[in-house]
Amino acid sequence: MRDWFSDANVIFSRPRLLPFEFELYWKRRLLQDPRSKVLVWQYNGPTEIKTFCARHGIPFHYVEDGFIRSVALGALRVPPLSLAFDTQDMYFNANGPTDLEDILRTYDFAGDPGLMRRARAAREQLLASRLSKYNSGHRLDIGAVYGEKTRKRVLVIGQVERDASIAYGCARKMTNNDLVRLAAMENPDAQIIYKPHPEVLKGTAEAKSDPALVRDIAMILTQDISLADALDTIDHVYTITSLSGFEAVLRGIKVTTVGCPFYSGWGLTDDRQPNPRRNRTLSIDEVFAAAYLLYAKYLDPVTKRPIEIEEALDVLARMRAEQMAA
Repeated sequence: MRDWFSDANVIFSRPRLLPFEFELYWKRRLLQDPRSKVLVWQYNGPTEIKTFCARHGIPFHYVEDGFIRSVALGALRVPPLSLAFDTQDMYFNANGPTDLEDILRTYDFAGDPGLMRRARAAREQLLASRLSKYNSGHRLDIGAVYGEKTRKRVLVIGQVERDASIAYGCARKMTNNDLVRLAAMENPDAQIIYKPHPEVLKGTAEAKSDPALVRDIAMILTQDISLADALDTIDHVYTITSLSGFEAVLRGIKVTTVGCPFYSGWGLTDDRQPNPRRNRTLSIDEVFAAAYLLYAKYLDPVTKRPIEIEEALDVLARMRAEQMAA
């Protein structure tokens, strides 16, 4: 965070700050300096901190990883190339409006042709580079893994089941195994392929549902395969709230969302959780422009300077190439 705010005196509280600590120490400290700003990673701050900041005119933002992050997983403490800052709520929280949702609901995309040209070019750059949010997966011949394609092919995207994006973005209880069973039930003649989350495969996150229990109805991928490779030859993707679903949308693949991720509700996906606030039809490039160009922010991890998505994609491609060559 000090890299992102090099002109500020960045002061950290301890993780999971307790309410009495905020009451006895941090309130007074924040009020003492008119330059104070508050950043909270996800929901790790005291519940009253947002209301306190609003009452006293202190700028407040929730913070989360952006949509293209790093070569390795965030759980391994690799610095992010992109962050999302939101004054209202976490972008994955479907229970109320967020800054990202407001952009998607109200921005005049038709009146900004320059933005749309950039979005189209950046989307094409992202797809050509075969980059993703995380880029830890191995590149391989996916045909050798999936076998010959003789029928419809459905990919089920696993998530970390304790993830906040499921807790706040999906109204019903749903595990990865539940999602595999739903995909198999709705596509009885298809080849069902289940891709567990990379953190689960690498052991940095616990799986609450055992993939072995759905092995009879799905092929279980047991190695961390790059998402771009995993999506090759896929006809339909099922996800709860994963960003991987939007990356499938970018490739023209049909996507079913069981929860309500930021990209659902705009006419691009088969949505099982409606959102009455989202009553506008948008194009793929418009949703991409909102999330990747207008909302997320980027920082060069070497020079520590703010950059735009086009340069961020170049930087990430170079980092991935260097890692593969090492």
